[in-house]
Amino acid sequence: MNHSAWWHGGTIYHAYVRSFQDSDGDGSGDIQGLTNRLGYLQWLGIDGLWLSPTMPSPNHDWGYDVSDYLGVQPDLGTLDAMDRLISAARERRIRVMLDLVANHTSNEHPWFVESRSSDTSPYRDYYVWAPPKADGSLPNNWVDDTGDPAWTWDEKAGQYFLHNFLPEQPDLNWWNPAVHAEFDAIMDFWFDRGISGFRIDVANGLYKDAQLRDNPAHERAYIYDTEVQGRYGLQHVYNFNQPEVHEVYRNWRRRAEKRPETPLLLGETWVARVDELAPYYGDNDELQLGFNFPFIFAPFEAPALARVVSESLSQFPAGACPVWAGSNHDLPRMASRWAGGDSRKARLAQTLLATLPGTFVVYYGDEIGMTDSDIPAHLHRDPLTADGKNGQWPRDNARAAMRWDRTDQGGFTAGTPWLPLPDDDSVNVADQREDPLSMLTLTRSLIALRREAFAGSVAEYREIEVSDTRWSYMSGPLTVVANFSDEPQPLSLTGGRTLSSRTVHDTPETLTALGPWEAVVRYCGHSAAASGTTAEQQR
Repeated sequence: MNHSAWWHGGTIYHAYVRSFQDSDGDGSGDIQGLTNRLGYLQWLGIDGLWLSPTMPSPNHDWGYDVSDYLGVQPDLGTLDAMDRLISAARERRIRVMLDLVANHTSNEHPWFVESRSSDTSPYRDYYVWAPPKADGSLPNNWVDDTGDPAWTWDEKAGQYFLHNFLPEQPDLNWWNPAVHAEFDAIMDFWFDRGISGFRIDVANGLYKDAQLRDNPAHERAYIYDTEVQGRYGLQHVYNFNQPEVHEVYRNWRRRAEKRPETPLLLGETWVARVDELAPYYGDNDELQLGFNFPFIFAPFEAPALARVVSESLSQFPAGACPVWAGSNHDLPRMASRWAGGDSRKARLAQTLLATLPGTFVVYYGDEIGMTDSDIPAHLHRDPLTADGKNGQWPRDNARAAMRWDRTDQGGFTAGTPWLPLPDDDSVNVADQREDPLSMLTLTRSLIALRREAFAGSVAEYREIEVSDTRWSYMSGPLTVVANFSDEPQPLSLTGGRTLSSRTVHDTPETLTALGPWEAVVRYCGHSAAASGTTAEQQR
């Protein structure tokens, strides 16, 4: 069996399928559209392609409410179309990953329909059901992702069912061994079709406290907090991060490693602190990658980012592979959240993400510097956040269609886009492919550099300097120096090849200045990096 880890030093591209490329003119991206754009993705240099949900769904949460785990959403394509995508991507040395929603299903899934039909149904215990308390109140104080109670009364069943997200997304009961068996079979089905891994939705979920105890209140328990995990003033003590979930991932990892090529298990490990993230790697026997939300939620400041990197690499098990991302479909894009629309900061962020050791994840459009759209409220399509309930940020703003060119429909569709195209038509692929200084040119150059420098390995990280305005480090054979200020800074790097976040390529043998919000990367080759030091290290 082959345990080669293609994601070590690799780049994974996150395609929000509905917004990537439409092939049939209905205004929504689809699987055939992805297949048609594989040439672009190969040119970009990616190793893996992670698709947002593609399984059949009534779309109360745009695919994160699955009604059939063994099919394809009809308006996205067919199983044959998925097979063609997997095969065509493989020919271009790109591996396809799917989103696996294991914490909950759609309320239209046959399991749930049967579960609520009778208390003697064999599917009854597939979900978390509970009676009211003796005083008639809810089973506990848990709230869902909208801030409303996480319990909905089902008249037919005569009990409440749990939903940590929308009422249309009932939570599965992972205390039931039958649920484990179902997901073993689901994963085998897709692995047998050639899928190279899964991004596991709500990977820190699945199990809930068996006693359904109340969550404690905490003044910092709000989204994006970097110390306390929770929502709406309640800590996620009993409805997430239960210890039993780790045996699920140990089992999945054992099963994965029995395959000819080990599939990737990438977790949406939405936790607040690194010490909560590290256990999901286990002893290198659970998830191979866990998204680093403490890094994503950190302020765009050198000390904050460097601290998360150092903590992660010191707390993860030896040999573990970190993963770095700046954006995803649930959050404001990094060009807005971190950079505030400042292209210098966005380019700096991209350079840092691409040069840290481990795996680099690019959210579609980040390679051209897409910022959040300001989609009018009446055009919002996301049921979870469309009405801004309890102050939620509208996720649609980070899901606008990709602009491939300057035409009216941006090369995305011949119809009307499902969400409005971004207003700035200058942020498009065609123009940036021709511009040697563009964000796209920078991103492609960074991907090529990391492929050469990291050579399929998890590079060694060594911090050189961290201050309020500067962060420098070594990542394998790369030396990276970043200026987090509006003022130029002195720089001393000699030898090797240079890549700049500002100008993409610099040729002088010795660089003596670092521009505002600029990062410079020096690649000296593996032998030089191992035997010598740069002037920057001696500062």
